[in-house]
Amino acid sequence: MLLRRIRGHIASSLRAKLLTLVLFPILVVAPLTIGFVVLWSQEYNQALLLQRVNTDLVVADDVFKRLQLDFLDKLERVAASHAFYTAFQAADVSRIEQQFARLRSESGFDFVHVTNLQGQPMHSSNTRAAHFNRHHLLPERAMNLNKALVGIEIYSHEDLSQEDPALAQHIRLPLVDTMRAAPTDRVVEDRAMVIHTVAPVFDPNGNMLALLDGGVVINKDFDLVDAVRDLVYGPGSLPQGSLGTVTVFLGDVRISTNVPRKPGQRALGTRVSREVRDSVLGHGDTWLDRAFVVSDWYISAYQPIIDVAGTRVGMLYAGYLEAPFRAAYRHTLIIVLLMLALGIVLAGLLAIYGARAIARPVEAMAAVARALKAGEDRSIGDIQSGDEIGELAVQFDETLRLLRERNQEVLQSADRLEAKVTERTAELQEKNVRLEETIALLKTTRRQLISAEKLAALGELTAGVAHEINNPIAIIQGNLEIIRRELCSGHAEIDTEMDLIMGQVARIHNIVDKLLDYSRHSRPVEPPREFDLRQVFDDTLKLVAHEADQKSISIGTEVTAQGVLAMEAYEFQQVLVNLLLNAIQASPVGSKVQLQCWDRESGGIQIRVIDHGIGIAAENLDRIFDPFFTSKGPQGTGLGLSVSYGIIRSHGGEIKARSSAREGTCFEVWLPVQDGKFPVAAGESRQALKLTVSG
Repeated sequence: MLLRRIRGHIASSLRAKLLTLVLFPILVVAPLTIGFVVLWSQEYNQALLLQRVNTDLVVADDVFKRLQLDFLDKLERVAASHAFYTAFQAADVSRIEQQFARLRSESGFDFVHVTNLQGQPMHSSNTRAAHFNRHHLLPERAMNLNKALVGIEIYSHEDLSQEDPALAQHIRLPLVDTMRAAPTDRVVEDRAMVIHTVAPVFDPNGNMLALLDGGVVINKDFDLVDAVRDLVYGPGSLPQGSLGTVTVFLGDVRISTNVPRKPGQRALGTRVSREVRDSVLGHGDTWLDRAFVVSDWYISAYQPIIDVAGTRVGMLYAGYLEAPFRAAYRHTLIIVLLMLALGIVLAGLLAIYGARAIARPVEAMAAVARALKAGEDRSIGDIQSGDEIGELAVQFDETLRLLRERNQEVLQSADRLEAKVTERTAELQEKNVRLEETIALLKTTRRQLISAEKLAALGELTAGVAHEINNPIAIIQGNLEIIRRELCSGHAEIDTEMDLIMGQVARIHNIVDKLLDYSRHSRPVEPPREFDLRQVFDDTLKLVAHEADQKSISIGTEVTAQGVLAMEAYEFQQVLVNLLLNAIQASPVGSKVQLQCWDRESGGIQIRVIDHGIGIAAENLDRIFDPFFTSKGPQGTGLGLSVSYGIIRSHGGEIKARSSAREGTCFEVWLPVQDGKFPVAAGESRQALKLTVSG
């Protein structure tokens, strides 16, 4: 019954619907999403930790194997040395013992022997061990394979006592009761894990004479595990408070480790947990998971150690404390969850307040509408809301008032309604026509203003440049006249060079005058001199050939125009150079630029420059002719196209651009011609001019 009433309230109340729509994703979807993210992040974090410890184990295993090969290399070098061979042949016990002593002191061997091919000891670093028969697998394999070998072998307490009684006593480890370890009746570990190395001794003819047999006991050898730990878990590799550790196990007993049992004491004699022992030693698996190590949980990696007989005799372990990582993860997760919870609370409060503010005007309008339907004359009154719905309520109230007034007017003016409607319709149509005319005029005026602003900017630029150039030109002309009077009298050669200089100065002066004419937006009084289009195109292609060669760009030129342009040759060439250089710079290496020129049937000359480069962005097409606008970065000045635009517009021409991103750009120029004039030289036909220049 209660659920039905709630559903009915939601179905009939706008405020309840708004709250349901807003609070449902906040209170239902958001917690579900957060829960999913939390679970996923836990699994992802665990996967990262296991991936890290797996890498650590791989490094530790590689170092462990390299250490074995290093011991083999040291023993093999002694076996192959001339000094050892001569001492062996001479049965010089003193010299042989010196070699053994050097191996033990410098290379770290715990015992060294020379045995004959029947396995009987001939010389030993321990005189007591010289009479002990050894039955280990590695020497037999070395004799059969005729090469040096290294591997892990387990020595019993009796075997090691024969090698070195002090060493056998030193490695004895009382077993320590360890949580989660499998029960055992053993109380001490007195076996030794030995890196066993065997190197044959050959005569000069390659015949095997004996075996040099050496061993390194890993039990309590902390240099190995500490070196691996320092390599894998160096400074900064773990978060503060964490601890990286490496351990070598004999069976399930830690015989060499840097796992702490208590401050300043290593956990020697402690044993691995039952589940790890069963997985690694029992099934030969590599363990990658969290594991209980001595007294705490570690992110751990274990792999079996295989002896020379292929038997799993121990384990190699690498791992680090789990607690600091979990603490950091929980800290981050708590902060994120608190922030999300705060956001949900704020969003819920905002939703309740917003639903109330939205629904109040609507509820007021609904109440007034029901009252009007019942025949009551009511209004909404003051609404404390400044949004669109509040404005709608105000307008609704105002509409009700106007309706009352309009009802009075309608009753009094029914006979005049049709005439007023017709009159208003005619006025609206007339205003629409005037509005359309005004919009069209505004668009035309806008285009003219933009063009005028561009020309004005170019005029100011050219006027300033021309003014600054005129002053040094005047000084140069005056000084040249003085030089001519002082140096050129009676020197025809100097006089000729001075004429050339004066000619070039006059040419600069002429260019400056043209710039001043352009800045005043006035055409020259004298008509421009006619010029040969063929020659201008040839000269232009030579000017840009170097730029094209650098990018291996070919310029295909097709010129069929024959009219005479109403402008100076250098102005026309300046426009061509700017357009071609822009096309070359925008084109990719090895592409092609097309230059076309023809007479338009409607009059004038049409020019088209096409490239297949990067194109111009649509938002920049309306600005490319603005002074100082460039998309080339520091390499561009933004004056080339604006100057070309000014030259073309000053001669009554038009220029426009079409471009698509990554498909190239096309510039089209139209220029008027002098009516009825074609610069065709004597003896030449008026045929199309077609040139191709390859870069």
